[in-house]
Amino acid sequence: MAEIFPFKDVESKWQERWKGLFSCDVDRSENKYYCLMMFPYPSGNLHVGHGRNYFIGDALARIKMMEGANVLAPMGWDSFGLPAENAALKKGIHPAEWTESNISNMKKQFHGWGVVYDWDREVASCKPDYYKWTQWLFLLLFKAGLAYRDEASVNWCPSCKTVLANEQVISGECERCGSEVSMRKLKQWFFKITEYAERLLEDLDKLEDWPERVLVMQRNWIGKSEGVEIGFHLVGSDEVLNCFTTRVDTIFGATFIAIAVDHPLALEVLRIGGRAEEGEVFIAEARKLHIIEREKAEFSKNGFYSGCSAVNPATGEEIPVFLASYVLMDYGTGVVMGVPAHDQRDFEFVKETSVEIPVRQVVSGESGGEGELEEAYIGDGIMMNSGQFDGLDNRTGMERITDFLAENDLARRVVHYRLKDWLISRQRYWGAPIPVIHCEGCGPVPVPESELPVLLPEGVDFMPRSDGKSPLATSEEFVKTSCPACGKPAERDTDTMDTFVDSAWYFLRYLSPKNDGKAFEKELVDKWLPVDQYIGGVEHAILHLMYSRFIVKVLYDQDLLGFEEPFRRLFTQGMICRDGVKMSKTVGNTVSPEPLIERYGADTVRMYTLFIGPPEKDAEWNDRAVEGAYRFINRVWRLYKNYSEILEEPVQSFNPKDLDVDQMGLYRHVNRTIARVKNDLREGAFHFNTAISALMELTNELYLFIDNNAGFKDGDEVSVDVFRIAFKNLILLLSPMAPHLCEEIWSGLGNGESIFKHGFPEADPGYMIEDTYTHVIQVNGKLRSKIVLPVDIDEKDLGEIVLSDEKIKRYIEGKTVRKTIHVKGKLTNIVVG
Repeated sequence: MAEIFPFKDVESKWQERWKGLFSCDVDRSENKYYCLMMFPYPSGNLHVGHGRNYFIGDALARIKMMEGANVLAPMGWDSFGLPAENAALKKGIHPAEWTESNISNMKKQFHGWGVVYDWDREVASCKPDYYKWTQWLFLLLFKAGLAYRDEASVNWCPSCKTVLANEQVISGECERCGSEVSMRKLKQWFFKITEYAERLLEDLDKLEDWPERVLVMQRNWIGKSEGVEIGFHLVGSDEVLNCFTTRVDTIFGATFIAIAVDHPLALEVLRIGGRAEEGEVFIAEARKLHIIEREKAEFSKNGFYSGCSAVNPATGEEIPVFLASYVLMDYGTGVVMGVPAHDQRDFEFVKETSVEIPVRQVVSGESGGEGELEEAYIGDGIMMNSGQFDGLDNRTGMERITDFLAENDLARRVVHYRLKDWLISRQRYWGAPIPVIHCEGCGPVPVPESELPVLLPEGVDFMPRSDGKSPLATSEEFVKTSCPACGKPAERDTDTMDTFVDSAWYFLRYLSPKNDGKAFEKELVDKWLPVDQYIGGVEHAILHLMYSRFIVKVLYDQDLLGFEEPFRRLFTQGMICRDGVKMSKTVGNTVSPEPLIERYGADTVRMYTLFIGPPEKDAEWNDRAVEGAYRFINRVWRLYKNYSEILEEPVQSFNPKDLDVDQMGLYRHVNRTIARVKNDLREGAFHFNTAISALMELTNELYLFIDNNAGFKDGDEVSVDVFRIAFKNLILLLSPMAPHLCEEIWSGLGNGESIFKHGFPEADPGYMIEDTYTHVIQVNGKLRSKIVLPVDIDEKDLGEIVLSDEKIKRYIEGKTVRKTIHVKGKLTNIVVG
């Protein structure tokens, strides 16, 4: 019976022995390599879709260790927030209990996968020894003027009963639970990330080893626009509607104004126009609508005429003012000048409204500007109907009109960003309490650093409240305190922090996770960061990565760090899909790895996950295809078991110059495979799929070599040495992907130290060039033999070698060779009868 890899015994043995494999001495920073995987939410079991991230990171850390690097590969838990809390609510248990249970289970899963970390550096954001420093970070920003509290219209999830950042609202729905989101006015805490907008944008150019799509996503989210801010005076009021535009050249064609329903002057506009009662009904409906429409390509044409007018500063005309659902406070000033002749959205808007609004063309294209427009003209051209600016090209007109308006105090050049300040308040229990005390006399007062952490009270009804307040507000013991400034009775802030605050700095804490006196040690983090390789999902391209960059820049400005970007190199793996849909618990299409590991072993699951396709692209999971990886592992194992006696012996006297054609063919193949695998697995590539394919080819060549050498029964020591060298390199190259198998074989070959303490193979450049090839021999069209031949062999010699092959002799013996067909460099077909 064929030898089967005994994965259950082998894997449990090495998983136990690997404890401490990645223990890192951070005081020794020479040749350091910080390999970091995004830490997970402990909200349930890991599925095979998660495995891609962790298998890639584990394999990379093992490769770097083999290359001699001092590897830091830590792991922790992003353990505060909605996922854990919502799950705990469904289970009817405390979030802390649910979280601890999941952390324990997920650690067991990591262990069972053979994924190794430096567990001495483990952090959990829900632990007081961690969130103490998250609170310290809040105080740092507060004292620097970068944290403030303000009343704002916010996204409210009625199911989660908490505020959501704009980024957490997808197509009008909560990204966590899918409930429809509405608007509320609440006092909230914000971080002034907008003060860093320009630096966040400019420094993207320094991130040369980040995926381009992530850089594009960040640039678009920051959304820098250079333009002009123009003042439109409200008729019947001293108020001015300030409008940001990038097309000031079209101002002579502005025939209406549209403002956001949550603009500060929306109610004033309705009051002036005498339509307050009707307008407030429209506002209530549109506040919900504009969230739903925000992410969609199409726009809403809903508008409400306020009855009020504003003055176009270029023409002096009074133009109508509308409240419009398509105008958002998230962009510009929340005021849009309607130019229906040169903006398709505005063009559609005036077609729908009952108010008569002229469509005035002020820029003409090649066909001129005569006649009624069938759609908006949005291109460049010559200015018309624009007073003294007629006849100019519109780009020149932009500059001239801006100068004219600025000289008359009607406009100014400005830069606007789509990026808005980071809303960090959450009205939920399971989060880090905001360390602020509210005093009637002193206002918001920061909790003294010596009193941190402000502990999350345990005996609280953590069910979310419908009144918009945090469950912490129900705990009098927590709320009632005294003001640190004046000593009078005061109340603690009852909001908790967005979990993205927790994850915006965790990579710093890993260097000194047990330090009670500092969040991190500057000397250490300056030696080890930026992170050499960060691995995680592209879904974090906006939120986590942007916020981490912001926090690092703040800490740099406070002279607490010596670097301005947290991650030198970023890799975002593709999703694992099933039936064409991203694998997720919400969809219900996840695959648990445990049954697969029970049947095939952890190395098989690792190998298949890494082999499934290019790691940066999405890939379809196929349960049956897992068997292919299992067969390959057993083929490697059988090579070892069947030839262990000769493999355990050292190489006797190997000299490449002594090799015959067949031996040289294998030796060259080994060197080419080393070069190919190293290239596939180089930083930034991670093409494990093609590297594994190369190792499968090398395994096939080893079996063929054995066949050609009759199982080494003739005592050819040179062939045995070539086989030993080839097999050793196969195991070394394969070890990061199938570590249990290779560690067991390595140990069985008499090596006392772990295979991961051995150097990664290096190719011999003198023996990589192909001077031989495998020639296929067929008899009557059927494969009967393969031989290794020089690439420059002539046809006469080829014919003689083919006919002298021992296997071929058996098939043609006693028969007449009718014809011999040679295909140069590929095959020979012998036709016999």
